[in-house]
Amino acid sequence: MFIYLSKKIAIPNSIRLKCVSWNKDQGFIACGGEEGLLKVLKLETQTDDSKLKGLAAPSNLSMNQTLEGHSGAVQVVTWNEQYQKLTTSDQNGLIIVWMLYKGSWYEEMINNRNKSVVRSMSWNADGQKICIVYEDGAVIVGSVDGNRIWGKELKGIQLAHVAWSPDSRILLFGMANGEIHIYDNQGNFIGKMTIGCLLNVTGAISIAGIHWYPGSEGYIEPDCPCLAVCFDNGRGQIMRYENDENPVLLETQMNVASIQWNHCGSVLAVAGCQKNLSLDKEVNTVQFYTPFGEHLRTLKVPGKQMTAISWEGGGLRIGLAVDSFIYFANIRPDYKWGFCSNTVVYAYTRPDRLEYSVVFWDTKNNEKFVKYVKSLISITTCGDFCILATKADDSQPQNSLVSAPGFEPDIEWEREKLKGYRNAMKKGPVSSSVGQGTSKGKEDAEPESGNATYVLVLCNSIGTPLDSKYIDIDPLFVTMTKTHVISASKEAFYTWQYRVAKKLTALEINQVSKTRKEGRERVYHIDDTPTGTTDGTLDFAKAFAATRDPICCITATDKTLIVGRESGIIQRYSLPSVGLLQKYTLNCRTYQLSLNCNSSRLAIIDIAGVLTFLDLESRAASGDGLVGEQVAASGDPSKFERKDVWDMKWANDNPNLFAMMEKTRMYVFRNLDPEEPIQTSGYICNFEDLEIKSVLLDEIMKDPERPNKDYLINFEIRSLRDSRALIEKVGIEDASQFIEDNPHPRLWRLLAEAALQKLDLKTAEQAFVRCKDYQGIEFVKRLGNLQSESMKQAEVVAYFGRFEEAERMYLDMDRRDLAISLRIKLGDWFRVLQLLKTGSGDADDALLEQAYNAIGDYFADRQKWVNAVQYYLQGRNQERLAECYYMLEDYDGLERLANSLPENHKLLPDIGQMFVTVGMCEQAVIAYLKCNQPKAAVEACVHLNQWNKAVELAKDHNMKEIGPLLAKYASHLLEKNKTLEAVELYRKAHHFLEAAKLMFKIADDEAKKRTRPLRVKKLYVLAALLVENNHDQMKSSQQSKSKGKKSEATTALAGLLEEDATSTDNRIVDNAWRGAEAYHFFLLAQRQLYDGNVDAAMKTALHLRDYEDIIPAVEIYSLLAICSSANRAFGTCSRAFIKLESLESLSPEQRQSYEDLALEIFTKFPPKDNRKSELDSISEGVEGKLPTCIVTGRIISEYQFWMCSVCKHCAMEQEISSHSYCPLCHSALA
Repeated sequence: MFIYLSKKIAIPNSIRLKCVSWNKDQGFIACGGEEGLLKVLKLETQTDDSKLKGLAAPSNLSMNQTLEGHSGAVQVVTWNEQYQKLTTSDQNGLIIVWMLYKGSWYEEMINNRNKSVVRSMSWNADGQKICIVYEDGAVIVGSVDGNRIWGKELKGIQLAHVAWSPDSRILLFGMANGEIHIYDNQGNFIGKMTIGCLLNVTGAISIAGIHWYPGSEGYIEPDCPCLAVCFDNGRGQIMRYENDENPVLLETQMNVASIQWNHCGSVLAVAGCQKNLSLDKEVNTVQFYTPFGEHLRTLKVPGKQMTAISWEGGGLRIGLAVDSFIYFANIRPDYKWGFCSNTVVYAYTRPDRLEYSVVFWDTKNNEKFVKYVKSLISITTCGDFCILATKADDSQPQNSLVSAPGFEPDIEWEREKLKGYRNAMKKGPVSSSVGQGTSKGKEDAEPESGNATYVLVLCNSIGTPLDSKYIDIDPLFVTMTKTHVISASKEAFYTWQYRVAKKLTALEINQVSKTRKEGRERVYHIDDTPTGTTDGTLDFAKAFAATRDPICCITATDKTLIVGRESGIIQRYSLPSVGLLQKYTLNCRTYQLSLNCNSSRLAIIDIAGVLTFLDLESRAASGDGLVGEQVAASGDPSKFERKDVWDMKWANDNPNLFAMMEKTRMYVFRNLDPEEPIQTSGYICNFEDLEIKSVLLDEIMKDPERPNKDYLINFEIRSLRDSRALIEKVGIEDASQFIEDNPHPRLWRLLAEAALQKLDLKTAEQAFVRCKDYQGIEFVKRLGNLQSESMKQAEVVAYFGRFEEAERMYLDMDRRDLAISLRIKLGDWFRVLQLLKTGSGDADDALLEQAYNAIGDYFADRQKWVNAVQYYLQGRNQERLAECYYMLEDYDGLERLANSLPENHKLLPDIGQMFVTVGMCEQAVIAYLKCNQPKAAVEACVHLNQWNKAVELAKDHNMKEIGPLLAKYASHLLEKNKTLEAVELYRKAHHFLEAAKLMFKIADDEAKKRTRPLRVKKLYVLAALLVENNHDQMKSSQQSKSKGKKSEATTALAGLLEEDATSTDNRIVDNAWRGAEAYHFFLLAQRQLYDGNVDAAMKTALHLRDYEDIIPAVEIYSLLAICSSANRAFGTCSRAFIKLESLESLSPEQRQSYEDLALEIFTKFPPKDNRKSELDSISEGVEGKLPTCIVTGRIISEYQFWMCSVCKHCAMEQEISSHSYCPLCHSALA
């Protein structure tokens, strides 16, 4: 950062100031002083110039109000920003709360204890509560509306300071004796703070300030120190929380008066006075520190005594109360930013995220890409690439970048590299890692070997990571060239020759050690003297040897590396082979270095902001007079010096041209002579082609999520402005002479364009030659060959991009063809189509089709498929049509397209594949067969589980592989216990017998489990139906073979014979319906019994005796016994009991219970039937000939009866007439 005094406001009557406070939100500045002085000021920028923004804009006092009310010296002023209140207190203990009303401040509340004086007041982070501490130990906590919440008297204690924690749970009370006590927000004592910075300090001390940054703008890194405590003797400490055992210690070596954090907790300002030993007087000084205790800057302020300090809300200015003046200093922060290929890269913190938000803002297209990066250290850019330096994340060491969707595994392969690297390191020397922040010695910085602590990530201009490297040295200073990245700690520097031309192959990723041996990465200690001939090594161990003269800055070009050291020594190395060429000694400590485009001159900005130059190549070395002129032309650097410089940039294309920022002015120097300055506070992005691109980062950072193109400003330097003015006002010849005297490619280009406008082809050609524009020269030659003047003018107009005008000129010349070719070059096909249609005469069909297709492409690229289809139809582009139909899910259109294509068209397989992806098997098969790919058709059927179609196709095309494939898939399903899926597979493939076998197995298993009988019956029916399907298949295959030559009976017989020959399991084929019959009668008997039709139930139950192999005998005879006893046919019942008692499957207890039940029944009723069973009498007559009615279970003795066409079972005609479906197989009745 850089800081300089910018403004001074005097307080009337020379009244000395005691305190100052700057309202962060509204910008009011309150200052209190002796004799009851209280003023509220406001600085505002008034400017009409849009380019003048921020610090560069002139600022005037828009408010200067004196608040009357205090009589004694005002000692404490504090703002409540959320509620726009100002709270002040004087030496008499009077407290006044002021409010803003119609642009002025008025008293709202007043309070006085009349006992003691107020030493400190503090509002909490959300502005709801104020804590007031009095010198006599009284503490009052009140609400924003003036109500007292609680009060407390701390006996025997003198209070001096108070501070709230960010979450308002803790209060810190600073005592007059230097102790700090920790209380909760209800006033209960928790403990004393450990003050590590006061070890070995004797004598009286007092607290100069306590400031706890509330985290309102986020933190610069996770777990960042934010609580600062400083004492009047210059000692201080910065802690992460109130009882941090390991705080950052400060030794400012000054008498401290006041401290304050900036708006985002990244800089702590410590104000006071320092003894100047040489002049033997005290100098007012402000020291600036990071949260990790690193010293950033020192600001010396005139006057006798500084009493208070306060930051502006945006952190760009600071207000200092000195004697009877307020001094303002401007701050140029060290933003983390860079500029690569029209993209501004900048980082900022947010309160809701631990990571940095890194924004890649493409200023050309006004697009932005945001990445989230943990522990970002710096951003460095060059050309089209940028380097993000970060701390390695312990939790995921391979990747310190988190996604937003962010940095994702383009760095993934780095894990593998890191493993290899660490293994290599373990074998080699032990390396160590520098601790956080300040330079620690080697003793206390020895982690385990190979634990890389930092990452350098190479990104392109949209934030995509291309490569990354893990290093052990702290990348405090990073610079990059077109080929190298150089990173330096205080003791050593690391060079990495990066590659971006191609993606790394897997082989290269695995051969980590090899790429490192090639010397793409090397480490050098600052005290080494490399010659550049030996191959460098990647040995981080030597990087931690301490040095007496640490590195303080670096810079590099393609052939030179410059390293600056704190003593003022500058070391020059060659690149790419790093060899120490020369050392130079300066009498200042450098802060920023910069080399011009040919590495001949070095610009040096020192720690005090003084810009000087050093010539690296001695220009007057030879006695040649020419060289002397050259020196004179480029200026004498030894006499050049500018103060208060905070940024500078060399031109990329001229070694004697540079721009620099001095306070709020930008100067452009040519040969060390300045042009008139430009008021701006922007950071210089780029200086090329006599134009300076500058970005107003201060404005961007106010709202970093919405960067505005107005914040990027282009400045033209004087020679470009003068040349343009000469061309416009005087003429080409004079301008040409001026440019000859001040040559630059940009000026020649300007002249060439002006000459073209006037059709002065000779001058234009000469100018194009001078700026080496080959295309320009060719264009001029082409113009020379044209005869017509108007044609030349039209071409020139088109060259300058005024295409509408050029087209109009072509059409006026009746050259529609040229207008069309111009539009084709521009890719404006809508206009091409318009021109083709409007012209007289027939348009070229090929060109029309091309236009239609190009417009179709335009809509397809934007996913407007409906519009694309219309144009592709007219352009007869079948390939893109297919794609559009597919994207629109218009499968009818796709089918029509497939049908319209000729056979063996190359698009048919693609269309077939499209149909397969959406499950349209039939259409896919048609498409594949049309292009003579039956194998693909079969594969599609298999993929979509259409096995019957697959088998059919395989048979038609004599393909053998479908059977084994089917069997393999079925066995796979059976292994996974998916039997029903296997049945469905066989059924679809028309392998009905296989399906039936599996189905019978399922039914048998279910029957054994004793599940619901109806479910078992359904399974047996399905199995039997599959067997019937098999019969039908055999019959139809025989018919197709005989093709109607033989009679139907013969074919049926042949089918049965074939079936008999092929069928291995006759039980399944012959007795397909037995299982279904058994469960049908079993269910029927029970239904009849429950309906009270006991005789019918008994007759049905008698049938069940034939099915003991399917239904357990116990169930059959138990049912028969119940039905017959209900029917009072005790003879039948007795026979059932005899059968039950003789069953071997029963246990002795069960058998005994049956015997007891039989005894009980048959002692009451004799075991005789009332009437002989009809079933028995018939079955005695003609054994097994008569069918059974499946509706009633009775024997059918009539000659006429109904038979089911599917299961071939019978029923009485009068019984079946009330049914719509067959009671056994549930098929619909004909």
